Amino acid sequence: MCNLYNVTTNQQAIREIFGGLHDRAGNLAAGQVYPDQLAPIVRHGADGLELVKARWGLPSPPSVLKTARDPGVTNIRNLGSPHWRRWLGRGNRCLVPLTSFAEPRGRGQGNQWFAAADGRMMFFAGIELRGWRSVRKVKDGETVDDLFAFLTSGPNAEVGAVHPKAMPVILTEPDERQAWLDGIPAHQLQRPLRDGALVLLDTPI
Repeated sequence: MCNLYNVTTNQQAIREIFGGLHDRAGNLAAGQVYPDQLAPIVRHGADGLELVKARWGLPSPPSVLKTARDPGVTNIRNLGSPHWRRWLGRGNRCLVPLTSFAEPRGRGQGNQWFAAADGRMMFFAGIELRGWRSVRKVKDGETVDDLFAFLTSGPNAEVGAVHPKAMPVILTEPDERQAWLDGIPAHQLQRPLRDGALVLLDTPI
């Protein structure tokens, strides 16, 4: 399950992909993104698509919480769950830019990194939620946050050799990205990248 990815692209490169994108993300620092950290997403705004920062981790199903603290859920697989179904529509769709992502190799073996074989920027198929009130960290108390997570599917050949259960749903083609933002039924794009679309790296790019 992907709980670490890297974004080294600049904001201008993201703006060039989406015509008329409103950049409201402030300064974006390139580097690795871990759960519960702020990261850039492309989402629907009042006046078109906008680039903003959101916190990685959607609200957990209440049934799994043992305390008031909710660390969030980073990956979504079960689209039939009532907990997730309410947020699968067009209004909650987003794209999460990345340049590489990691899967753990195994205990004590570090991470295996993956990037697009053709060098293109990639985007996770994301779900976003705005103004959610919760306790993410006890020391911070209750906070109000814009949140996101992304879909997973079965793995392709490259990821499956390291993590046989799942990989993030990654969109590389313009028509796929547009279809996702337009609200195509989520299950239609919940699929792995084709075999050979990723290269394995020892370090992130």
